[in-house]
Formats: sequence, C-alpha cells, structure tokens
Amino acid sequence: MKAAISSLLEQAKKRVFDFFNKIKSFRIKLPSKKPKLSTVIVHLVAWLIALIWLIPFLGVAIASVRPFSEVQFGWWNIHPFTLTFKNFVDTWTGATTLPLSRAMLNSLIVTIPATFIPISISALAAYSFARFRSRTKDTLFLFLVLLQTIPQQMVIVPIFVLFRNLNLLNNYIGLILLHSAFALPWQILFLRNFFSALPIEIEEAALVDGASHFKIFWRVVLPLTLPALASLISLQFVFVWNDFFFALVTILNPTAKLAPQIIPLLIGRLNLNYSLLAAGSILVMIIPVAIYVALQRYYVRGLTAGAVKG
Repeated sequence: MKAAISSLLEQAKKRVFDFFNKIKSFRIKLPSKKPKLSTVIVHLVAWLIALIWLIPFLGVAIASVRPFSEVQFGWWNIHPFTLTFKNFVDTWTGATTLPLSRAMLNSLIVTIPATFIPISISALAAYSFARFRSRTKDTLFLFLVLLQTIPQQMVIVPIFVLFRNLNLLNNYIGLILLHSAFALPWQILFLRNFFSALPIEIEEAALVDGASHFKIFWRVVLPLTLPALASLISLQFVFVWNDFFFALVTILNPTAKLAPQIIPLLIGRLNLNYSLLAAGSILVMIIPVAIYVALQRYYVRGLTAGAVKG
C-alpha cells in the first residue's frame, strides 16, 4: 500500500515539474520579418492623404460650434473659444432663409424615389442583358454605355424646355424622373457585370423545376445581388442628395428648394456668416453618412464584384 502511494506521489511530482518546465520554456514568438520599406512608405502616404482630407472637415466642424466673430479671421484661432449650438438652431429653424429642416425634407422626397426607381428598372434590364440572347443586345448595350459620357451641362437646355412644355418645372416628379434617367446607364452596366459573374447552374436548376424567369430573378438571383444593390443604393442616394445643378435649373420656387440649394444662401449677401454655412453643411452631411455606415458592410464587396467581369 505504501509502495503504491509513494509511486503515485512520485508521478505527481514528475507531472508538476514537467508543467513548470513547460512554463519556463514558453516564449512568445514574434514575427521575425520586418515590414518592407515600400509598405511603410505606402502607409505613411495614406495617413498623410487622410490627414489632408481631414483638416478642412475639422475646420468646418470647429466653425459650426463657435460664433462667427471668433472664426472670421480663421478657425484655427482658438482664443477665445466659445462653444455654442446656436448656429445649428438658427440653420435648422431658418432664422435667415428657408428652414433647413424643410429643405432636407424636400430632399428626402426627391432622393428616396430617385434612388429606388432606377435601381428597380436597371436590375431587370441588367438581368436581361446578362442572361438572354438577342441580335441587337450588344449594340443596345454599347449605346447605353455611351450614354454615360454625356455631361449634364450639354443637355440641360433641351431638358429645361421640355420640362417647361410639360409643366414639370417646380415639380418633384420631373426632378425624380431626370435623376432616374441619368442613373440607368451606369447602373445597368454595373449590375450586368454582377449578374454575369453569378453561376448560371443555380438558375438552370430552378428552370428545370418549373420556375419562370421572373420567379428565378425574384427568388434566386435578387437575394444574391444584395451587396451590389447596397452599393447602388448608397452611391445613388449620395449622388441625388448632393445634386445642385439639376435642382437649381428645375426647382425655382423658394419654398420648394432642396438642401443643396439652401446651403449657399446661409451665408447671406451683406452680413456674411460662415458659421451658419458650416453648421448647415454638417447637418446636410448626417443623412448620407448614416446611409453609408448602415450599408458599408456590403459596399466594398458589391463594388469589387460589379467591376471584375466585363
């Protein structure tokens, strides 16, 4: 009995000694390779570019929370520094112009339909270009691609005349249709490339099971296209939300102006107040930034997927 107990004790001591020896010999292995000089240079250049882009935004943010008397000779003058949110209140309630709250609501009325209408149409058209065969398909697709090269300034005069004849001036419907028309070519190109990269075997299996082409598109293809659709939603929303040119030409009624039209009016003509302009810019920026943050997990994946296959 004593021999068995002593044997067990010896085995226990051996295990304890082995455990402590393993602890003593444990070392954290750090990567032996040093970063390449080119990698370090690329990171430094990237951080420098980010800093250069950040400085103007920092100036706008500081100017928006200070009285104009403190920033009229430069936002970098920090003495004195009076923190105030009066600029945001005056801009939002419209102390000098149309309330920015109303202008942002007008922008939403235009931006939301002008985002989803062209995406719905371009998804159907792009799927047709990617999957169906036709003699004129390549010619029509080339024509759509060439439409992307037409600048807005080249066609704005006939558009203005057409809108005036159709009573679409000062009408959000006309502006929504205009944005939708200009978005269709590049969105069809983008989604056609994405659809072409999807494996066709899944659609063939559904077709054998008796599903129609529209049901395949709606139930099979469209769920696989969520990254690309998220990218299109974020891009188109920002394009329409920030548009100034089309809104300037088609919306002339002061009470119907959109947010980008109100921002320049915040400065005033005689009494310049750049703090109001900075506060209005921050407020208008919130919604598109929120859209991008909400969809950013799909954004890069959708962009790369839609740009690979030609």
